[in-house]
Amino acid sequence: MASTRITNLQSKPPVLPPVLPLQSSTAAQGAVQMRIKSAQSSTERLSQSKSMVLQESDLPQKPIVRHRRNQSQHNVVVAGAALFEPLVELKEHLNVAKISESGKKQRKNWALMWTVLTSDQLLLYKDKQDTSQKPGGKTDVVQLCGAVIEWTKEKSSRKNVFQITTNTGSEYLVQTDSYSTANKWCDAIRKTIDSSTKDEQSFRLRRSNSTEILPRHSSLPSYGSASPNTKRQNPVHRRSINMFGSSKLKHSTSDSADKNGVKNRLKKFITRRPSMKTLQEKGLIKDRVFGCHLLSLCEREGTTVPKFVRVCLDAVDKRGLDVDGIYRVSGNLATIQKLRFIVDQEEDLDLDHSQWEDIHVVTGALKMFFRELPEPLFPFRFFQQFVEAVKIKETKNKVQAVKKLIQQLPKPNQETMRLLFSHLHRVLAYSKKNLMSTQGIGIVFGPTLMWPELDAGNMAVNMVYQNQIVEFILIETREIFNIDGK
Repeated sequence: MASTRITNLQSKPPVLPPVLPLQSSTAAQGAVQMRIKSAQSSTERLSQSKSMVLQESDLPQKPIVRHRRNQSQHNVVVAGAALFEPLVELKEHLNVAKISESGKKQRKNWALMWTVLTSDQLLLYKDKQDTSQKPGGKTDVVQLCGAVIEWTKEKSSRKNVFQITTNTGSEYLVQTDSYSTANKWCDAIRKTIDSSTKDEQSFRLRRSNSTEILPRHSSLPSYGSASPNTKRQNPVHRRSINMFGSSKLKHSTSDSADKNGVKNRLKKFITRRPSMKTLQEKGLIKDRVFGCHLLSLCEREGTTVPKFVRVCLDAVDKRGLDVDGIYRVSGNLATIQKLRFIVDQEEDLDLDHSQWEDIHVVTGALKMFFRELPEPLFPFRFFQQFVEAVKIKETKNKVQAVKKLIQQLPKPNQETMRLLFSHLHRVLAYSKKNLMSTQGIGIVFGPTLMWPELDAGNMAVNMVYQNQIVEFILIETREIFNIDGK
């Protein structure tokens, strides 16, 4: 008799009275729960409920808050197991130097590191075998979320160097001899930074505006109990994690009073602080030489050629014209920065002192001065005109076109250019000893003396013209600047 009733229930659906709209969640208490096993795991289940009273489409849609373990399983079923895998992963030996730790400068020491790029970190190991160790065995971990990456030439004399600055102020230099390899790593790290930073910002925005998004840290007490297999978080870390909790979003009246007090003190400080002009008059802030506009610097010094440029060129003329690779070889960067600091502080500079005995330090400081001009020696508005002039086929017409353009430049630019190219012409006279050809000088000073204001992806083409312009002016120096052959 019992089996007959079961058969009837299966064959004929029971006639149910019309169901009124649900007023509360108690209307579904009679629902029969059915467990559906996940295709990914036989031990863990996803709790899905199907009611024999109401269809799912009839129920009001509510957010389903699951434990992180279950939610991750759910995502695996829908989107695939690769959802939580790193977006990109590279592994290779690279030269790495850490130059700053949380804003504090450190001595630059290059080291060959086994470098691993994950979805949000750059892992640095002293040796490839260290990757098998526990996380504590890592030599260094570079957090890429919120970091900044850029190519740099000033921080190192090596080629293909790019710098990573983390959001905590730590700075790393990464270098490899292969440009393609360096470019590949730079692009991959930049994409990782953009992705991780975007994910972090998106998470914070959604977490603060919606309760439907699962918390990133599911071990918090306010978001359900953790899985039995999940390790308990360290209380020290939990303190920082709790910033996402609702309790931290509630500010007491005392907190508001403290904030108002801080605002008032800041307002008083801002209104009472001295002006920039006052600080300059008292000598607390001095105008710098490096990074100053050429016109402003000459006007301040009352000259048409910066004093620092004259001093450097005189020093090289005295003791460096026959030095091998005079402008090609890089000097010690730390010593160059020391020289720069002395010049910016307007201290007495004596290049005959023993600490400046390496002539490459002097030439390196001179090149740095021209590179750090806000507007290059060849002004931005004349860049394309010089490019068109150097394209002229006939030499005589080309000389006249370049000469006419130089005569249109501001006086400090003209005089500085005249003095510099006269000096470089003397360097060229010792080419058999210093091994500096017109092409070599053009390669060094082309990107140093001129560059476009906006580089529209034509860096390689522009560099060719920069070198050609400097080479041509160097060859035709006497004709262009009306210099007598002495």
